[in-house]
Amino acid sequence: MVQYIVRRLLLAIPTLFGVSVLSFVVMNLAPGDYMSTLAAQLAQMGEGISGEQLERLRQAYGLDQPVYVQYIKWITGIVTRGDFGLSLEWRVPVAELIWQRLGITVAFTGVTILVSWLIAIPIGVYSATHRYTILDYLTTGISFFFLGVPGFTIALVALWVSFSYFGADIAGIFSEQFRDAPWSLAKVVDLLKHAWIPVLILATENWARIARVMRANLLDELPKPYVTSARAGGVAENKLVWEYPVRVAINPLVSGLGFEFSDLISSGTLVGVVLALPFTGPLQLNALVSKDNYLAGAFILLLGTFVIVGTLLSDIALAWIDPRIRYGSR
Repeated sequence: MVQYIVRRLLLAIPTLFGVSVLSFVVMNLAPGDYMSTLAAQLAQMGEGISGEQLERLRQAYGLDQPVYVQYIKWITGIVTRGDFGLSLEWRVPVAELIWQRLGITVAFTGVTILVSWLIAIPIGVYSATHRYTILDYLTTGISFFFLGVPGFTIALVALWVSFSYFGADIAGIFSEQFRDAPWSLAKVVDLLKHAWIPVLILATENWARIARVMRANLLDELPKPYVTSARAGGVAENKLVWEYPVRVAINPLVSGLGFEFSDLISSGTLVGVVLALPFTGPLQLNALVSKDNYLAGAFILLLGTFVIVGTLLSDIALAWIDPRIRYGSR
């Protein structure tokens, strides 16, 4: 297992390098750069800027250099100094912007996955073991509904209902008096009071998908001979289901945890915009629109890192759950 982990970590280095190259190149395929976006914004506000001024700004920020030169300077700064560059729009180091939001984003995503699994696994198991009952049809209908409704739509409805019927504003994750306050026990309590709403909204589509997958996987396992033999041997039904077929049926879900983590971060972008959440997604979306290449590239690189690390952790968890899987001999 140790050799497998080391090998995977070593393979992650060229993978991340490839992700960084592709992301940086793709971001520069569109015509123009940040200065072009800035000039268009100033023109909309009735403030002009000359071509000579734009060219001086491009030279000052190194945007007049070839793309490969910009990339080499950027990736060298990351590897040697941990410097992700300067955000052209915010005029502050990219690392400062990222670390402000990354911790909250990771924490919310982790809690969302936990909540999704706590809801979905029992529902999927019940639906599979009580197939074609009223509750099976009900949970199936609810699951399909949440699979078909985007998370940002649910967020918009939640905003409207809370404001129209309760006079409450559920946007953000802090009360006004705690938004700029330093961290304290009172601020953590205030965070917990507000956090459950965005977590439930983010978890809706996720738990619906997991429940459907769990139901389908378990239905494939229940008719197999080892289940029939255990049932004939007098094993209690609850113990039989949860100790044997559920452990096998859950394997595909565990192996996809890494992608589930990154997918939730990506899908939470529009939910974050609607609910004014301090996540990385809205900031990344704004960076892509404004062609703030260093900020957008840093987010894409981090998202790729999450996929690689998450996939590695899910593979380790899979080997722990299923004794048949051994990575040491591969």
